[in-house]
Amino acid sequence: MATTADPHAAATLGFASGNVVQEFGWADDVDQALRAAIEDVIGSELVDEDYDDVTDGVVVWWREGDDDLTDLLVDVQAVLEDGGLIWLFSPKPGRPGNVPHNEIQEAATTAGLHATSTFPAAAEWTATKLVAAGRGR
Repeated sequence: MATTADPHAAATLGFASGNVVQEFGWADDVDQALRAAIEDVIGSELVDEDYDDVTDGVVVWWREGDDDLTDLLVDVQAVLEDGGLIWLFSPKPGRPGNVPHNEIQEAATTAGLHATSTFPAAAEWTATKLVAAGRGR
């Protein structure tokens, strides 16, 4: 339950004030400071998995042993506005629940996405940006 997010990490994600951002995979181990920083940027709380409207972005907390990443990535694309952001947070290498980058890339590719950038977003978590294949920036 790390609470030491990089203060610039939330701004780096590209969310903006007024965005609706849906969160998947929340559990007690997520980085609360990073969540709070994202909520500060968008000016509201993250909406949960049960939200049933379109969103401007998605954050996914994913750990080794969670269900099926490909299926989830297909599902999250259905809730996104065109051009919406998808960020996948996974435990850093050497941490419990770490998901190797090649597994993230394989799931993303199968779901029609591409991992474009990865950086350490918090003490225990790495952020990976996923975009529709062919849209990498």
